[in-house]
Amino acid sequence: MARKQGSHSDITGPRVRDAALRLIAQHGYAAVSMRQIAGEVGMQAGALYNYTPDKQTLLFDLMKDHMVALLAALKDLPSRTEALARLEDFTRFHIRFHVPRPDQVFVSYMELRNLSPENFAMIEAMRRRYEDALEDILRAGEAEGAFDMKDTRVTAMALIAMLTGISNWYRADGRLETETIETIYWDLVRKAVTT
Repeated sequence: MARKQGSHSDITGPRVRDAALRLIAQHGYAAVSMRQIAGEVGMQAGALYNYTPDKQTLLFDLMKDHMVALLAALKDLPSRTEALARLEDFTRFHIRFHVPRPDQVFVSYMELRNLSPENFAMIEAMRRRYEDALEDILRAGEAEGAFDMKDTRVTAMALIAMLTGISNWYRADGRLETETIETIYWDLVRKAVTT
């Protein structure tokens, strides 16, 4: 089937991913059909396969894109030496990165169960790299004598869950600005790991 006149893969491809992301975040992966995604973009269902081989690949690509962007942005954090300063940088970074991406966060955390085993393993490995970055900061803080935790891994996972949870309730037009929320969350994180 010939591509519709005026259709450009560099424009339509992102529109397909945006529509899929929005629909999956609203209705859940299992409830969204390829036909719905195509309809949202304004194309025939068959034409969608010019942009993705199947729905599983589309879900995987959405999650992978999110993790690639997150890990790339993480590399740009300042390289400070003191663990407390590094933890504050990580906390503020996590909030700034995730707040404007509620649909990506929802899909990346809530739809993992719908990935094939191979795709799950790849996303899990990427997530582990991010979790390890926080765990490294926490271990450094323990070595410095600045942090006191019962279990570093559990603390890292609990902190990430708390920080990521902001995407469930924060609204840009709410009563507090992002910077204020960052400061409140930083205070909570600091108190969770210091004596």
